[in-house]
Formats: sequence, structure tokens, C-alpha cells
Amino acid sequence: MKKFKYIIGLILLTSIVLVGCQDEDQEFGDIIAPSNIQITAVIEGADAANPNGDGSGVVHFTATANNAVSYTFVYNGSETSAPSGRHTYNFAILGLNTYTVTVVASGTAGVTSSASIQVEVLSTYSPPADLTDKLHGGTSKTWRIKSEKPGHFGLGPVGGTVPTEWYGAGIDEKAGVGMYDDRYVFNADGTFMHITDSTNDAGGNDPTGTIFGRDPLIYDDLGNSGAGTIDGADVLNFPFDDYSGSWALTAPNGVETINLTGSSFIGYYTSGNHQYQIFDRSLPNEMLLRTTDGNGQFDWWFIITTD
Repeated sequence: MKKFKYIIGLILLTSIVLVGCQDEDQEFGDIIAPSNIQITAVIEGADAANPNGDGSGVVHFTATANNAVSYTFVYNGSETSAPSGRHTYNFAILGLNTYTVTVVASGTAGVTSSASIQVEVLSTYSPPADLTDKLHGGTSKTWRIKSEKPGHFGLGPVGGTVPTEWYGAGIDEKAGVGMYDDRYVFNADGTFMHITDSTNDAGGNDPTGTIFGRDPLIYDDLGNSGAGTIDGADVLNFPFDDYSGSWALTAPNGVETINLTGSSFIGYYTSGNHQYQIFDRSLPNEMLLRTTDGNGQFDWWFIITTD
């Protein structure tokens, strides 16, 4: 009798597993790889007389594909998630150079297809010496959010000229969310290091840390959905290790801008183009930055200072 009950139970369990697998297959539906990837590139300032642009090095890319649900842009080994299929690069190598950008289109169940495009772009911008000296001093400088100053973090309308017009954090208001212990290292060779917890390295190098960001942009780009603590539209203490990237200075439309590669960011993860306009750098050891988030919803403001 016991053996008979065991066989019946095994049959029922097998049936449940099979039904579960069938339901899962139905949930995904047909798995079709993206096809017909089309990539267009619009070079800032390009016209008949200046086919390679106005010298700013700015190029706007748009990707479309059949059966694609999201896109990733890849340049120089760095990946940038762009669910909308739109992304802007600022190419800062002086002179006329050819760049290759690859687009990876993702379909259902994670299947991908890719295509590449080459663009020939002119860059004539050479940053002023006082800016590079301020940013890295000829070797390396470490920056942090200036939490002791009102308005060190906040938001306002896209294109607004009043810092933190709609909200500005008070002194140390965001303590404990994963932002104030971060450090941003700019090296003269163009490399960038984000230390996500500067307090845990006393006994040796510990790369673990947490960051602060926007829900759902931080999950869309960095994965690990549900990690950290969701507080309204913010994600607090999202687990994230130290990482490295690159930086470049450009000045599209005359506005000095720090461009970070991949998913590199400063202060609060907002996705977007990872470009930080330098709104004010008149004060010693301090810069006021702003960036537009990936939703095109807000401009985010940061005051950073050197340690």
C-alpha cells in the first residue's frame, strides 16, 4: 500500500512539474530573435559644408529592430542600456576619427541580435588647463558629494537654469542611503573609478558597497531587481561593487561637460546619457553639475567637492 501511494504521489508531482513547464512556455510565447536592426547616426552640426559635424564630437544614435524589447549600445568595450533605442555619445578624441558603435537588440526570453555602424566624427575641443587642473590636477583627484552644503542634491525641470529648483536636499539629509560614502576618482589618463563605500577599506581593499538611485531606472540598467530598499521613487542602498570606467571632457554648444562611459555615474543613478554639465566651477575645490535622467523627466543637480 505504501509503495502504491508513493507511485501515485510521484505521478502527481510529475504532472505538476509538466503543467508548470507548459505554463512557463505559454508565458514566453514564441521566442523570436530580433531582426532587421537599423541604426541611424546624426552628427551634431553636420551639414553639406561640415559632413563630420561642428567639432563638438556629439553623435545621436537611434536603433530599431523587429521583435526587440530593449537595446544596449556598445562602444570601446563599455555597454550602455538604452531601452528606447536612443543614445548619445560625445567622442572626445581630437581630430577626425572613425568610431564603431554596436547595438545589441534583445527579444523575448533574452535572445539577442546585433549590428554595428561606423561614423566619422570631427572633434576640435581641447579643455582649458584650469578645468583639467581642477578635475584631476595633472595626476588624480578624488571627489565626493558635498553633503555639508544645502542643495548638494536635488532636481528641477529639464533645461532649467535654477539649481535644485523643485527640490534641494538639506545638510546631510540623505545620510544612510548609499550616497555620501561614495568617492569619484578622476585620473589624468582618462580613467574613472567609483568607490561605492569609502569607509570599509581600512583593513584592505573591500570592493563591496551600496549606491543610491532612481526606481526603476537603476533596476532596468543594473539588474538585481528588488535589491536595496524602495522608498517612493528612490532605491536606497542598492548593493553595488566598486567599478572603473573612463571620462572625457567636451563642450557641446559651449557647455563644459563631463562624459562618463558605460553605467558610470555621480551621486544618484539616473540612467540617461551619463553626461554631467558643469553649471558652475567658480568656487575652489567645488563644482555644480547637472544631468538629465533617462526618462527625460527631470534635471538632477549635484555639488561635488574634493577630499
